[in-house]
Amino acid sequence: MNENTIPTGHIQRLDDGSFESKLHRTYAGHDCAAVWHMLTDAASLAQWIAPGSIEPREGGRAHIDFQDSGIVIDSQVLAFDAPRVLAYSWSSGNQPLRPLRWELDDAPGGTHLTLTVTTPAGEDPAKACAGFEGHLEMLAAALEGVPIKFPFDLFLEARTAYNKQLGN
Repeated sequence: MNENTIPTGHIQRLDDGSFESKLHRTYAGHDCAAVWHMLTDAASLAQWIAPGSIEPREGGRAHIDFQDSGIVIDSQVLAFDAPRVLAYSWSSGNQPLRPLRWELDDAPGGTHLTLTVTTPAGEDPAKACAGFEGHLEMLAAALEGVPIKFPFDLFLEARTAYNKQLGN
């Protein structure tokens, strides 16, 4: 993969110093119900992001355990509108809110996914977005029935591209 084919989204600095990023993917051959299942089903989460569970309701618990890194996400479901919108914070406990919003729309022959990632001021939005680019690639593979390990090379290339976008 080279810089021209890295699927990067757009990062925007907000007035409060935080960053909002929108990442897009189209998953051909997979309807919204199939993609939604991957976003919300405990067994499916382990195939592309990490072991975890999402309580299927607003106010429910979002728990994802990145066992190898020691990072545990334990937050509240902020929006749940099956099979279109899922939102929760990518944080735990007293950490700053890092909202994620997954939106699914019908696309010709598949599903269009928009992931909105909010990164607090003082944190590295390029790193956050590059990490999600890797996980979106893992989601694509899992939808095809061939789960893959985290694509670290893609992460590094995407992080470089995002840093360029930010002028770093």
